[in-house]
Amino acid sequence: MVSIRQLASELIEAEQSKIPVIPLTQRFPDITLSDAYHIQLQYVEQKIEGGARVVGKKIGATSKAIQSMFGVEQPDYGHLFDTMMYMDGDKVPLQKLVQPKVECEIAFVLKKDLVGPNITPLDVIEATDYIVPAIEIIDSRIENWNIKFEDTVSDNGSSALVVMGSKPTKLAGLDLTSLGMNVLKNGEYVDSATGAAVLGNPIYAIAWLANALSSYNVSLLAGEIVLSGAFTAALEIQDGDTFTAEFAHLGTVTASFENGRES
Repeated sequence: MVSIRQLASELIEAEQSKIPVIPLTQRFPDITLSDAYHIQLQYVEQKIEGGARVVGKKIGATSKAIQSMFGVEQPDYGHLFDTMMYMDGDKVPLQKLVQPKVECEIAFVLKKDLVGPNITPLDVIEATDYIVPAIEIIDSRIENWNIKFEDTVSDNGSSALVVMGSKPTKLAGLDLTSLGMNVLKNGEYVDSATGAAVLGNPIYAIAWLANALSSYNVSLLAGEIVLSGAFTAALEIQDGDTFTAEFAHLGTVTASFENGRES
């Protein structure tokens, strides 16, 4: 029998202690996707009780490769908290994290609520105030990233921290499908992709999210930040690494990582 509250508490404890837990799907083979999202919602409730504030949402598993790896045909999502947020160029403390990786993507900042179901890409365009480049630091509180889809969903979509770019750009006139991005690690080119890697267009990903959230009576709200999904594969982080995502038309965002006491 899956204990929703207990498993959410375990994941929060793992986040705080930096000691990952045995995969939930290994201990509870019958765990369902609905169970996993209810664990995530209980995790969110406990974080709020602890003083955190929800400031947005993130979308994961948007690429066909990742979906094939998990054996699913849909993305997943998680919640973003005020305690996760950093700005372009900030030093990101590795000691806050368990086994982190970097993903580069676009963050949408909303000026109107998006309440599913039946949200369309046009609705997303009309509700978006602006977009900025972003680096999401994903992390897993599950041992050795040994995760199935239900594990990552339970674990708040494997979310951890976000570094937000400082240059807001309006959507008008932009084709996000063909929008290019390069990733640099310590000044060296690592990878590149276009927005087509994100469900065909990051706007489609936001529409999917608004509709998926409606199943749990959750909405995307004006003022919230929504991470639309990674353009490229997640990259490992070592102490001292600096990552930069260069987006056509949108500018860049940089995150540097260090093991040290937070300032």
